[in-house]
Amino acid sequence: MVLDTADGFTLTQAPPFDSVPNVGGLPDNSGAAATRALGIALVIDGWPDDTRTCIQALLDHAPSDAVILAVDLGNVDGAGVVVHELAKAHPGRIEEFHVDAPLTSTGWSAARNALIAADTSEFHVVMDLSSVLEGDAFTPLVEMLTADESLTASGWRGVNVDVADQWRSFVDSGPGECDALLSYLFVIRRAAALETGPHAKAKFYRNADMEWSLALREAGGKVAQGPADLPVRQDRHRGYHDSDPAMRDKESKRTYDRLLQRFRAHPEVLAPRA
Repeated sequence: MVLDTADGFTLTQAPPFDSVPNVGGLPDNSGAAATRALGIALVIDGWPDDTRTCIQALLDHAPSDAVILAVDLGNVDGAGVVVHELAKAHPGRIEEFHVDAPLTSTGWSAARNALIAADTSEFHVVMDLSSVLEGDAFTPLVEMLTADESLTASGWRGVNVDVADQWRSFVDSGPGECDALLSYLFVIRRAAALETGPHAKAKFYRNADMEWSLALREAGGKVAQGPADLPVRQDRHRGYHDSDPAMRDKESKRTYDRLLQRFRAHPEVLAPRA
């Protein structure tokens, strides 16, 4: 493969998979009926070792009929090659998508919305690579959804708006209904995610998950944290700790300002308080 450089060109080995220029090239199954129970969606923007650890844990512990949907953005540091190798080794368990554009130009919400549209599952998992399964964390969350039709999403970590702090912060909610779920790991009804997805202007994950949760509540659904003892550990959260600080702060503030403008005057969207 020939790559143009400032000094002319260089030859590099082409990756062992096909790719599309941007996430608009992913399949759009938004009008299709569900064909399976659970799809686990991962956005991958580098960190090949983390990618392997997270996906291998899913292969070891997720329900055997669950399908992993992994979108590789830019094959950064060969992470896309890792996805491809695992998909080849586990046919039917992993659906791989490879995109030339990196996460910085794609944006978190665009990648997430593309995965939601590509999925054909009844329940769709939003998950970060830093969340590593040590057992089946999904079945208890899915059971919460099947037991309560009013529940739109259930997750590993929930938070509530600190109303006493004038909505300037969120606090851990504990198990049960909450204001918002964090995107470390949660399960959402795919139909609801298609109807109300993350905000199109959310370029960065931070605060966008909370904004999305409040939008789901505004649309009439409930969200809830699952049991406190779900078998999940969190490794280094690259999305926060290894992102560009200036970009992180700018996009986080932009999203939080939008959240406040939309929801602070509408406390009725919040979960009931004890």
